[in-house]
Amino acid sequence: MTSLRSIRGGNAQRSVASQLPFHFSKLQDPELLIRQVLESSKRAGDFQTATKAHARIITCGYWARPPLLASLISAYVRCHQISLAERVVHHVTGWCRNLLTLNIFLRDLLSAGQCAVARKLFDKMPERDVVTWNSMIGGLTRNGRFYDALASFRDMLASDVEPDGFTFASVFTSCARVGFLSHALWAHGLMIEKKIEPHFILNAALIDMYARCGKIQAAREIFDSVHRDDVSVWNSMINGLAIHGHARDAITVFSKMEREKVSPDSITFVGILTACSRCGLVEEGRMYFDSMRSRYSIQPEIQHYGAMVDLLARAGSVDEAYAMIKEMPTKPDAAIWRTLLSSCRVFKRPRLGEVAIANIPRRESGDYVLLSNTYCSLTKWDSAAKMRNLMKRKGVGKNCGKSWIEFAGEIHQFRSGDRSHWETEALYETLDDLIKRTKMAGFVPSMELVLMDVADEEKEENLNFHSEKLAVAYGVLKSSPGSEIVVLKNLRICYDCHCWIKLVSRILSRTIVVRDRLRFHRFE
Repeated sequence: MTSLRSIRGGNAQRSVASQLPFHFSKLQDPELLIRQVLESSKRAGDFQTATKAHARIITCGYWARPPLLASLISAYVRCHQISLAERVVHHVTGWCRNLLTLNIFLRDLLSAGQCAVARKLFDKMPERDVVTWNSMIGGLTRNGRFYDALASFRDMLASDVEPDGFTFASVFTSCARVGFLSHALWAHGLMIEKKIEPHFILNAALIDMYARCGKIQAAREIFDSVHRDDVSVWNSMINGLAIHGHARDAITVFSKMEREKVSPDSITFVGILTACSRCGLVEEGRMYFDSMRSRYSIQPEIQHYGAMVDLLARAGSVDEAYAMIKEMPTKPDAAIWRTLLSSCRVFKRPRLGEVAIANIPRRESGDYVLLSNTYCSLTKWDSAAKMRNLMKRKGVGKNCGKSWIEFAGEIHQFRSGDRSHWETEALYETLDDLIKRTKMAGFVPSMELVLMDVADEEKEENLNFHSEKLAVAYGVLKSSPGSEIVVLKNLRICYDCHCWIKLVSRILSRTIVVRDRLRFHRFE
């Protein structure tokens, strides 16, 4: 393995650097070309090219340029050369004691998605200020490492550095994505305790946090009480109402935004189109989509086309959704094709589903499962079996559905058919009782959703033990009658569980809220 020391050696510098393209030294801005070379080597996983660029960094004297070193580390990580990436970090911390430079380096590493390497740099830094902590917490949040971001925030609270408004904006975003109300209340309470002066970024994050933690009324109260002169505050409220399925309220907020002379941006229209999609407001959605260009001179982007495809597909206009995809001025992304694929399962359009899955470049397990579901709903067992065999040949495993519920400050996780919980026996007794009561009330399992050509009894058993049903049963077991049950799920809730939980809510006269990957489902 090529070591950092060997690359830095004089002979190695000359031999490796000499292999770079001849025009390398002719450019007026060699730093730009080095970054381009590193990006190319990262995309291709080309270790040899990365080492050439590394040698040129040394010969050009660019060791004190954080963006370049962050790109180098990112390339080494992509090439599975973790030890070299860590040696570059060690080299930087060995010669650099300037906090500003180290903060920039940390920021650039996190921007490149190199959280693990950034953490090593963070741990080696001789001192840290609020910018350092904000870079770490914000970077982890942007990279989807929400629990790590909250853990870093707790570390910050234990240090001698006080958080500021930007710290709390990142913390609120992490709390929103985690989704548990206890985290949100804790973070908001700390902000008040530390007398952090609110600003529009913080207010927008606060509204988003409460909306995503299931408390849309609390989000609305905050929205009504803060200054609303920045569009981001309105966007948080509109998007919050959208994920809760409150399309009419979102439209009312949009109209109020216009009256208060706040100009919407592209994010505003993503929110309002999503709200229309969730509630089947097709004509309203068309009107807002058309007004983007005609009234506000905002060119629709891929997210807006995606929301319109979703709106049309959910409403059953699958062919019109497909026509919009074909007429898009930009190339449709995988998310848009997955939206069409999902509607093909609902409306039993296997041929169009095959078109959709063929256009998804990097197919995930859910894509194959959706098409297999479509075949199963039409009892085309041979086609479903072929799809499952294709998954096996490609080594694609099915994403495991997981659900969480919080009780007495502790988070409980369940998987489908899970029997690892320490209260499993009582949990399954409660679930069995709920299943019997829903059957007596007329519930019929949606057995066409089970991906197997087996007896109905086996299909029903497969459906009975989905993770969200286990989480709801645990909530019934542990909470007091009449209290609200809140469940989080990593995937979309299936139709069978949706119908079953709706009936459980009615039988028990209890409010049950399920937040899945896309939206909130409130049963009361």
